[in-house]
Amino acid sequence: MKVLVTGTAGFIGSHVAQRLLARGDEVIGLDNLSDYYDVGLKRDRLERFRHHRGYVHVHADVADRAAVEQVFATHRPERVVHLAAQAGVRYAATNPHVYVSTNVTGFLHVLEGCRHHGVGHLVFASTSSVYGADTLMPFSERQPTEHPLTLYAASKKANEQMAHSYAHLYGLPCTGLRFFTVYGPWGRPDMALFLFTRAILAGDRLPVFNHGQHRRSFTYVDDIVEGVLRTLDRVPGANPAWRGDAPDPGSSGVAPFRLYNIGNERPVALLRYIEVLARCLGRQARLELMPLQAGDVPDTEACIDALRNDTGYAPKVDVEEGVRRFVDWYLGYYDVALTSPSDPHGERRAVGLP
Repeated sequence: MKVLVTGTAGFIGSHVAQRLLARGDEVIGLDNLSDYYDVGLKRDRLERFRHHRGYVHVHADVADRAAVEQVFATHRPERVVHLAAQAGVRYAATNPHVYVSTNVTGFLHVLEGCRHHGVGHLVFASTSSVYGADTLMPFSERQPTEHPLTLYAASKKANEQMAHSYAHLYGLPCTGLRFFTVYGPWGRPDMALFLFTRAILAGDRLPVFNHGQHRRSFTYVDDIVEGVLRTLDRVPGANPAWRGDAPDPGSSGVAPFRLYNIGNERPVALLRYIEVLARCLGRQARLELMPLQAGDVPDTEACIDALRNDTGYAPKVDVEEGVRRFVDWYLGYYDVALTSPSDPHGERRAVGLP
């Protein structure tokens, strides 16, 4: 297939593009290389496949209507994986407008491109954050998601509703994926695993919110990518069994539309996550326990029955293996030589380590 992947310089997008190329698909990659975090890291992600003969890169912003229209008109993708977004739940406190520009207006441009150019299936990224104030565990697609706690979550909830309207009005098959706490090599520097690794190597205290009582469905990036590809290959249809006065929020009786949780169904305590990381680094983690942050939720737990039943999806990488793989990548990428913390003459980190 010829697949448009937006956000190919991003964490998940770069892994998805690489997997699609490896299986023989053509990939049109679209990314604006936003400076929200280290652009050098984004460029290095792209370098892993940018010169692949099946890859074409377009430097553009999804918020640029004309640029997105040109990509669809020129390259005529058969399917689209939309992963470009303004990430981070707390950045909205200082720059809320970019969430609407990128996540809402940009998504509209992608929907319009799909509508007018005969795209056979749009798979797009949503988030477990849409469950917001809900405390019923595990989170299921059949639960209502009417109370997001952050602007990021609200923008993703808007994406789900926009996609359903396009699926209904124009017959555009759409699948939304609610990602649960993705981690792994080439991850984002603003995410917990990066921040914790940096602090442990520097001997700094780790700010641990909610006094370390969080539980999360930490999901290794390869398991996420597997789910993305499985859903991309499965075009949804309308589900007439859910007509009437009790519709399933994760499906539709009137449109080719589906929502799936995608994550590890075995949540891990945050303190356990940090313990595994410290052991991989051979260091002690110095914790600074702090109260729950505004907009954060104490726990997440993914019910993945729907995705498993429809695609055979089953996460394979546990947190011990996943964190070890991340640490191996991090030490190699930043050229960090671990030494004994008791050695006063040892270099704790290499020059250039962020």
